[in-house]
Amino acid sequence: MQDIAQLAVEEALRAGADYADARVQRLAREELTVQNGSLAGASATEDFGLGVRVLKDGAWGFAAAPGTHEDLHEVAPGLARRAVKAGRDLAGIRRQPVRLSEEAGHVGSFSTPVQEDPFALGIRSKLDLLLECSERLEGRDEVVLRQADLSLRREEQWQASSEGAALHQVLVRCGAGLSATASAHGTVERRSYPASFGGNYKSGGFEVVRAMGLPGHAARVRDEAADLCSAPLCPEGERTLILGGSQLCLQIHESVGHPTELDRVLGREVDLAGASFATTDKLGVFTYGSEVVHLTADSTVPTGLDTRGWDDDGVPSQRWPIVEAGRFRGYLTDREVARHAGEERSRGCSRAEGWYDPPIVRITNLSLEPGTWDFDDLVADTEDGAIFADTVRTWSIDQRRVNFQFTCEVAREVKDGRLGRLLRRPTYQGRTETFWNSCDAVCGPAHYELWGVPNCGKGNPMQVAEMSHGAAPARFRRVQFLR
Repeated sequence: MQDIAQLAVEEALRAGADYADARVQRLAREELTVQNGSLAGASATEDFGLGVRVLKDGAWGFAAAPGTHEDLHEVAPGLARRAVKAGRDLAGIRRQPVRLSEEAGHVGSFSTPVQEDPFALGIRSKLDLLLECSERLEGRDEVVLRQADLSLRREEQWQASSEGAALHQVLVRCGAGLSATASAHGTVERRSYPASFGGNYKSGGFEVVRAMGLPGHAARVRDEAADLCSAPLCPEGERTLILGGSQLCLQIHESVGHPTELDRVLGREVDLAGASFATTDKLGVFTYGSEVVHLTADSTVPTGLDTRGWDDDGVPSQRWPIVEAGRFRGYLTDREVARHAGEERSRGCSRAEGWYDPPIVRITNLSLEPGTWDFDDLVADTEDGAIFADTVRTWSIDQRRVNFQFTCEVAREVKDGRLGRLLRRPTYQGRTETFWNSCDAVCGPAHYELWGVPNCGKGNPMQVAEMSHGAAPARFRRVQFLR
């Protein structure tokens, strides 16, 4: 496949491209859903194709097509010429010429470490696991929907560029989870494990799913869903909030990840609650959070959904601070926008959903570094009436990523230094700067977990990307709750 990518690059240069890269990609997915003891959804899809991207007279051109190995050999030259023509046609209406940061033409390969190939495992074994989860969710009359999900993804990609890049990557990830939906007393409540929207996702083989121990958590999930139907609503007012790691994942994603994508900051991408308050004049001087807040981008961290060897610009994976001791330190960049952050090289955040899309700036693995607190000690140190909340239910955030509101699946009230009564639908709101500056404690490494986001949408036409956010429970003071 590498020869197809190289062929496309060579033809693009012959057609007049100033720069060219090509990606051949094979993408396999498998999805299974069991509801109330029966198979409710099953799919196994595979995409295979070639995307060619060029720079011509300072403008991007792109062309793509599906096909088999033989087909792509035949269509690669034509795709390359189409991409050059698109760049030439667009050059006349561009505002500023595209200038890429310097990058060597890297050569190499990368593969996700996999102990148990999820695609080699028989369908019966996968279904048996989901059916066991569904069976163990039984036992409460209030539960009307018992669901277990499994999601597998394998991406193989070959890249070439006019700078000499020749890269091969195989990326594998697994995701799974269970949930119970209960109905009683005029309300409907849901509890999920390990997280909402299908569970948790990590790079790796089926060992990722086995490590979750899903059946062993089913009874608690079932009982919490049923009990929530008769639990009081979370009280309104200003309170201390302890957020669980699953909810912190989305908080990081929405209020730190998206606002630090530099293309949003520059106004080049404003779809899907786009743009950002984190303008370039704030870099290095803005107090994003308190001194205990350290947020790190890392496309090398084990089991991350965006852990790879190189991005789609051919830039090696790396680790760097976004927020360091509360101070705003860095952006998520690609080779096109890096210079606007005063940096000579890209941070390696360029990705496309598939061979059919041109790469754009995407959030990479971005995590809140663990602190020093034990969770029980943190709760014991927190006053009565504080709220522990976890697992997102719904959320919204404004177009500059300043004002937000989140509703979680579950909450518990702190009482006498412990987690007390169950509370329903905790809803908190805030402003990004105020919220992160109110953080005064983060739990330590023993409570830290890497949470996967498999469904991040961005762009027009929209592209979906995957990334991870690590977090341990953390405490935030003077947070406003709504009813």
